[in-house]
Amino acid sequence: MNPYRLLASLLLVAAPAVSAFEFKSVGAPSVILYDTPSPKGTKMYVAPRGMPLQVVSSYGDWVKVRDANGELAWTEAKGLSARRNVIVRTPGAKVFAGPDENAQVLMTADKGVVLELVDPTALAWIRVRHRDGINGYVRSNDIWGL
Repeated sequence: MNPYRLLASLLLVAAPAVSAFEFKSVGAPSVILYDTPSPKGTKMYVAPRGMPLQVVSSYGDWVKVRDANGELAWTEAKGLSARRNVIVRTPGAKVFAGPDENAQVLMTADKGVVLELVDPTALAWIRVRHRDGINGYVRSNDIWGL
């Protein structure tokens, strides 16, 4: 077999493994996270509205999700929204007026603050919106949910 064709075939097989993660946010007022895909499972905790979750897999009407702490759990898919939020993971993360550390600081966000993701295609600087209406940019390494 042609070595270039073999390489192309291997890249096509590997492509799904390098695709972007799927993230959703809690769309209901809150959702219960279980240890199994069933309401008869053990309730682990309640995730509040807006909390970002990484979708790991699906099973019927249930999705297995990972939270910002790396914990895995199951929840009903109907409680999640395609709206994208991120969560601050660095204490005192700064939200800047522009994608530059020399830009004006609009606010400082505590660890755990949820921000709406405005531009999901950005890489180093992420455009976000706080629930109080503040729009700005945060460094990607200060947040989780991308």
